[in-house]
Amino acid sequence: MSRQQRRLGDILISKGLINSEQLKAALEEQHKTKEFLGAILLKRKLIKESDFLATLSEQFGMPLVNLGYKYIDWQFVKGFSPSLIIDNHCFPVEKDEWSVTIAITNPLDLWALKKSEEEAKGLRLRLVLVSEKEMNDAIERYRQYIQKDIPNMI
Repeated sequence: MSRQQRRLGDILISKGLINSEQLKAALEEQHKTKEFLGAILLKRKLIKESDFLATLSEQFGMPLVNLGYKYIDWQFVKGFSPSLIIDNHCFPVEKDEWSVTIAITNPLDLWALKKSEEEAKGLRLRLVLVSEKEMNDAIERYRQYIQKDIPNMI
């Protein structure tokens, strides 16, 4: 995270999505529960998920995409470990000769980012942000694809 990066709460206030009292209360809860600030704000229904994701996208300079509208090349996806996809919620989206694009839900999950970088096999890692629902839907489609492919492996 760069020093110039604005904090999530400050961005949400500047956009008029929450006020300083709401931020203060959420930060107090975060101190007690160790939950992510965004999760607390969503749980309290203080912000909409779409506003939260747009703000995260802005904060991290990461494009926000909709996996539901993306073509999935299952042969490409099969080149990545099930652990990366299912356990770490990192979904391979596309590849060109220089980079691999991986969809993530949490830009602060350093373990998932490290695993993604390792599995990019020396190519530049490009990250895009997706909602939890879209990630879960993509993972479910991946599970179904893998189950259909099991007879071909035997």
